[in-house]
Amino acid sequence: MSEHTGVREQALAARTASQILATATRAQKDAALHAMADALTKAETAVLEANAADVARAEEAGTAASLVDRLRLTPDRVAGMVDGLRDVAALPDPVGDVVRGWTNPNGVQVRQVRVPFGVVGIVYEARPNVTADAAGLCLKSGNAVLLRGSSSAASSNAAVVEALRDGLADAGLPVDAVQLVPGPREVTDELMGARGLVDVLIPRGGAGLIDHVVRHSLVPVIETGVGNCHLYVDASADPAMALAILLNAKTQRPSVCNAVETLLVHADAAPRFLPDALTALAQAGVTVHGDGATAAYGPGVVPATPEDWDTEYLSLDLAARVVTSLDEAVAHIRDHSTGHSETIVTDSESAAQRFTAQVDAAAVLVNASSRFVDGGELGFGAEIGISTQKLHARGPMGLPEMTSTKYLITGSGQVR
Repeated sequence: MSEHTGVREQALAARTASQILATATRAQKDAALHAMADALTKAETAVLEANAADVARAEEAGTAASLVDRLRLTPDRVAGMVDGLRDVAALPDPVGDVVRGWTNPNGVQVRQVRVPFGVVGIVYEARPNVTADAAGLCLKSGNAVLLRGSSSAASSNAAVVEALRDGLADAGLPVDAVQLVPGPREVTDELMGARGLVDVLIPRGGAGLIDHVVRHSLVPVIETGVGNCHLYVDASADPAMALAILLNAKTQRPSVCNAVETLLVHADAAPRFLPDALTALAQAGVTVHGDGATAAYGPGVVPATPEDWDTEYLSLDLAARVVTSLDEAVAHIRDHSTGHSETIVTDSESAAQRFTAQVDAAAVLVNASSRFVDGGELGFGAEIGISTQKLHARGPMGLPEMTSTKYLITGSGQVR
């Protein structure tokens, strides 16, 4: 990969800023977060105007409605960004936390403590709210951040970052702790090649972006987010509960990674569940892509293709299949899951235990909507993303997951 002078200069500036952040107190970081929130509030008009220009360009280009929804900012969403920064300020500071510690028989004291990564790169698509969330989480965890947003949100991201940097200046912390990385697509590859300057890279977006970063980055990557999430309605499930969970998980916000994309229904539950479910889904505007057994319970079901079982729709579309057993449901999930969030609705404790033990995913839910797989909903405050890998972090990534550790070893003259 070729090295872009701008990327190198930005990464070096971020590394210098990260060294200051590593020794910043919680009070200094929290004050900066509140100052960033104040600056973003003052910049609301400029941010919304910039976002309107981005949205207009996206609509003129024929961008899918689900992506336009991710791109669009409203006063409420800006207020959510502001509140997110303040919420992060209220969270405990993970830096310096002792993960574990002990004293060896020779008197040497050993402590494993949390420390910042240093410089974090975030590569993401649309969703300018990620700009503020990522900046806030990185700052609180002592990291400088390089934000590589998509061209579709270029104006929005620039306006948000300008406000955040104003807040940092007001708080007396280095403005280069938060930087937007501009430029053509090739700059993303240059950021991925900045090993030694950037400590970790986190992609947030569609499958294509994540796959490209995972496959080609020389910088260590934390893989996040593609969500082909399943909801399995067990033979013993309460139909009303299952329907309420399904509608929430599919329709409350279909354009996000924790929305349900595939419905699996036990054959014994299908007669008492699917007729009402198909009617309710149709009324909600959902197109069901189902197998023949599903189609037998209501009109309007589109025949499912093999591709439907692997599709993250991010829209009001849903794949559906009738299965003959819990084992068949688990086998289907194993074949098609992206390892994000998988749900069972059941009144059987043994079925719930088998499902949670056998399904391999970052989050497994029993009788609850997959929309709860979110840092805020789980009490972490804002999240940087949902990791679907197994190393370092898995599931919603809050502040502790934005740190590494080091060992502090203290003696009184002992030698080996």
